Amino acid sequence: MENTEKNNNNPEKDNKKPEINTKPQTTANDDDDEEDTRPSYMKKRVIVPTITAIIFFFTGIYFIIHSFYYQETDDAFVEGHIVSVAPRVAGPVVKLLVDDNQPVKKGDLILEIDPTDYETTLAQKEAKLAEAKANLNIAEKRITQSQADLNQSSENISAAKSKLDFAQKDYKRYTDMHKAGIASKQDYDHSKTAFTVAKSGHNAALEREQAAKSMLQSSKAQKEATLAEIKRLEAEVTQAKLDLSYTKIYAPQDGLITNRSVEQGNYVQIAQPLLAVVPEKMWIVANFKETQLANMRPGQPVEIKVDTYRGKKFEGKVDSIQRSTGAKASLFPPENAVGSYVKIVQRVPVKIVFTEDISKYNIVPGMSVVPEVKVR
Repeated sequence: MENTEKNNNNPEKDNKKPEINTKPQTTANDDDDEEDTRPSYMKKRVIVPTITAIIFFFTGIYFIIHSFYYQETDDAFVEGHIVSVAPRVAGPVVKLLVDDNQPVKKGDLILEIDPTDYETTLAQKEAKLAEAKANLNIAEKRITQSQADLNQSSENISAAKSKLDFAQKDYKRYTDMHKAGIASKQDYDHSKTAFTVAKSGHNAALEREQAAKSMLQSSKAQKEATLAEIKRLEAEVTQAKLDLSYTKIYAPQDGLITNRSVEQGNYVQIAQPLLAVVPEKMWIVANFKETQLANMRPGQPVEIKVDTYRGKKFEGKVDSIQRSTGAKASLFPPENAVGSYVKIVQRVPVKIVFTEDISKYNIVPGMSVVPEVKVR
């Protein structure tokens, strides 16, 4: 009974149940589940920088290895011979046979300047030359005549000298005879007169000879002057013919017409730029840094990227390396003998030529390119 009462007096004790641990237990799998429940941006903070670092690492290694075998620069441009066409004579343009971007062949007629004035000038010069040649013929005839007169004068002098010698001897003989009383006064006077006449004739012959010599010398001098005049006029005629030929302007080489600034009817001056002819032959001038040239040599292969053709690589080779920097070859090279000198990495022009046909591409002088030279 007592036990029964005790049990009845402690109902809570009788109803008390064993406590059960409802707190969840933490395990390794539970930790993983907890990490997986983190937001995605928390994961990117680790994954993205890691991937980026790996990419930069391998990219850096690639560029380091690449720099040992290749050298490139973006300071490079397409170059070509641009031939400027200008007139050598002045005048109005009467014919214009080309237009912008028109292909021409060497020797094709491009334009013509009015030739009328130059034809007139040529005719005048030729007329003066013909007149000078006629004067030369006259001078030559005078020389011939003067030479003949001189020869005749020499003969006349010989005859007059013979007469003078005879008259002088006869006069001396009659003088002696007259003094001795053998010859008459009449014979003496006659011999004296004959001697005087012979002496006068001899002197006249000498004077005629001198005149003939002077005439001959004058004729020869006139001939020399005429010959000089003929040479001068022949040069003027040649120049007049050249000026006339310059009224027709021909293409200096194969290429395309560009920079045309002349129209038919324009009056053009000597050396005035009218248009330019750009040939198809192109090359590249790449300004490499001086630190890039240690292993660069002519003949090395080059890959050329032209900005106009994205994704296309043209083949070329190093043709030559300029023997001075760009600054040194400029019109005003720098003077470094000053106290404020600052060292600057210089650039050296390198000529690169295409080794493939580029005629089907629109590559023109002035385009930007990026050449890559294989130096090892």
